[in-house]
Amino acid sequence: MLLLTLGADAAAEVLKHLGPKEVQKLGHAMAATKSVPREKVEDILQEMDAHTAKGAPLSADADMIRAMLTKALGDDKAANLIGRILQGGDTAGIESLKWMDAPTVADLIKNEHPQIIATILVHLEFDHAGEVLKSFSERLRNDVLLRIATLDGVQPNALHELNDAMTRLLAGASANVKKTAMGGIRHAAEILNFVGQASETAIVDNVREYDPELAQKILDEMFVFENLLDIDDRGIQLLLREIQSDSLILALKGSSPELREKVFKNMSQRAAEMLREDLESKGPVRLSEVESEQKEILKIARRLADEGQIQLGGKGGDDQMV
Repeated sequence: MLLLTLGADAAAEVLKHLGPKEVQKLGHAMAATKSVPREKVEDILQEMDAHTAKGAPLSADADMIRAMLTKALGDDKAANLIGRILQGGDTAGIESLKWMDAPTVADLIKNEHPQIIATILVHLEFDHAGEVLKSFSERLRNDVLLRIATLDGVQPNALHELNDAMTRLLAGASANVKKTAMGGIRHAAEILNFVGQASETAIVDNVREYDPELAQKILDEMFVFENLLDIDDRGIQLLLREIQSDSLILALKGSSPELREKVFKNMSQRAAEMLREDLESKGPVRLSEVESEQKEILKIARRLADEGQIQLGGKGGDDQMV
C-alpha cells in the first residue's frame, strides 16, 4: 500500500534496492490490493513519517564495517561474513541469474564445466537451485550435486574462472578477498530438498556409489516432510498456526499415518475431526501438488527454526536444553 501510494516513479526507486523474491512478493501483494480507504492511506504515511523522523540517515564505509564485525565476532567468524557482505561485485552476474526462471538459467549454464555450474548454484536460493538442477540431464545433475557436496568454499580464482565462463557477467574477484564459505554437505542437502523425491533418490544413489559415507552425511542433513515427526508437540502447534487449512490438507494427502496422527493430536478435538473429514472427502490429487504444498510448509518450518521458535529434529547438534 505504501508503494502504491508513492506512485510509479518513487516506487521504482525503492524496488531497485530489493531482491527478486521480495519484488515478486510485493508485486503479488500490489496486484491483489483493491480499494484502500483514505484513512488507511493516511495511517500508513504517518507511520512511515514517524519511522523516518527517528533519526538522520547513516552511512558507513567498507573499512568501518570490517573493523566493527571483526571486533564483534573475532577474526575467524567475521572473515566469511565480511566476504559475503563486501564481496558484492564478485557475484554481480549471478545476481542477474536470480531474476531468471530456472529453465532459462539451466539452458544458459548447462554446457559449462560441472564445477562451474556447482559454483553458480551455491550462490542461488536453495529452491531456485533445486529447480535448475532438475532441468539438467541425470548424468549432469548427479555430477553437479556431488561437486556441491564436496565444495568447501569459493576461492577468488574460481570466481575469475566463473567470470570468463559467463562472458563477463561477473566482476573479477579481488585477490585479497578470502574464500566465501559456500557449498558443502549442508548446502547440497538443502538443494536436494527441492528437487523432488524421484530426482533426490537417483542423485543420492549416485553419490553413494562414489562415497557411501558422504551420501549418508547428506541424508542426515536433509529435512523432508516426514521429519516433522521429530518436532516436539509445542513446535507442531506453532507450525500449524502458520499454515492454511487447504495447504495442510493437500500436504497430508501424501504423508504417513504417523505424521497425520501427530498433527491431529496437536489440534483441538473439533479441528482434528474437521481435518479428518476433509482428508477423507478429498479426492485424488496430483503428486506435484502435494509435494508443492509440503515444500511450502517446510519453508515455514525452516523459517521458524531460524527464528529460534522451533527446533527441527536432528538439527540440534550438541545443543542441550537448560
